[in-house]
Amino acid sequence: MPSHPLLDELQWRGLLYQHTDGLADALHAGVVSGYAGFDPTAASLHVGNLIPVMGLVHLQRAGHRPVVLVGGGTGLIGDPSGRSTERQLASAAEVEANARAIRDQLARFMDFEGRHAAIMRNNADWLTKLGAIEFMRDVGKHFTVNYMLQKESVKTRLEGGISYTEFSYMLLQAYDFLELWRRDGVTLQLGGSDQWGNITAGIELIHRAEGTGAHGHALTLPLVTTAGGAKFGKSETGAVWLDARLTSPYRFYQYWINTDDRDAGKYLRYFTLLSRDEIEAFDRAVAEHPEQRNAQRALAREMTRRLHGEAALAAAEEVSGFYFGGLDPASLSAGALAQLSTDAPFTQVREADVAGETPGQLDVCKLLTAAGIASSNGAARRLLEQGGVSVNKRKLAASERYVDTIGVLLTGRHVILGKGKREYALVRILV
Repeated sequence: MPSHPLLDELQWRGLLYQHTDGLADALHAGVVSGYAGFDPTAASLHVGNLIPVMGLVHLQRAGHRPVVLVGGGTGLIGDPSGRSTERQLASAAEVEANARAIRDQLARFMDFEGRHAAIMRNNADWLTKLGAIEFMRDVGKHFTVNYMLQKESVKTRLEGGISYTEFSYMLLQAYDFLELWRRDGVTLQLGGSDQWGNITAGIELIHRAEGTGAHGHALTLPLVTTAGGAKFGKSETGAVWLDARLTSPYRFYQYWINTDDRDAGKYLRYFTLLSRDEIEAFDRAVAEHPEQRNAQRALAREMTRRLHGEAALAAAEEVSGFYFGGLDPASLSAGALAQLSTDAPFTQVREADVAGETPGQLDVCKLLTAAGIASSNGAARRLLEQGGVSVNKRKLAASERYVDTIGVLLTGRHVILGKGKREYALVRILV
């Protein structure tokens, strides 16, 4: 079977699951426009969406044109693929707002300027204008019920029941492919391995609606699993979102740092643009010195830099150094403290409300209460007497109820209170 540099690149990275015959020839023949769709039923994409994103990234790097389709129309229904129950339907306003946010996130991965600039489309532009009679006449007539029942996304739902809404999703996605074929000359659709049936339905529709000379292609990418059996894209606090307001850069960085040794090389191949030689060197490092976690650090740095930028990466590394590396809190930057305020409990209090007995002092017990570490001043005193309190990671003696502002205020007039070795709270002292 003829090959192509794009397919070879995806193959060694483990990203190539399946593709239609003739795709390599089409890639050699000229610039191919290929699209992947993204569901806007949440306010942000999460790391589980990154596989098709990287498929489009590699498509563009190989000299072809990526088309990002935001499912503003299909998002009103939801794709049944990979699900055992019916989705909750989002409102049109929610879908529209989510679609705008997703556009901004995807712009961090693909170039929307230049010779092979990515294009963004929203299928609400055509699906919301499509009449039911028109849809059944121009699309539905090309598909038998038997054909649709053979698709995996439908077969797995028959026993438990599937609504007509989700049953028809396949036809809507097929119509998207046809519409993009007509509007932008799109001849390739990329998606997860569970999307093969939907994608090939689109190829069939193009062929039937436009004639025997009209062709489309499919390329599917693997569904990501973890070696430890955990769901990829989930952390202790839930989904790992691309939106910094939902998952801070520090939490995002830590997600990748905590990658299982068995997955580190795979994820470097999937999600970064590091070369084969670089990744294989990290494979050897994991095998020889797993305790150094060099592969995980490279993965965390690459991913955090790409999504959030260099400054956010530096701040995330500072916060990591504070928690796990013995970094002096006095050296924390304003950016690091801002990230810490989203990770640890954070409060602001006026200096007068936590003042000590003499000017220039702060009452540790009042601070502990204000931060929520202690329920009352009495509980705070007992905690202090037990030796369980620290200020800026310095353990306090039982007698140190008062601390000098000059010695403890960090950048931006912050103080970090600690209970035990792992529980911290950040307090900003207002004048």
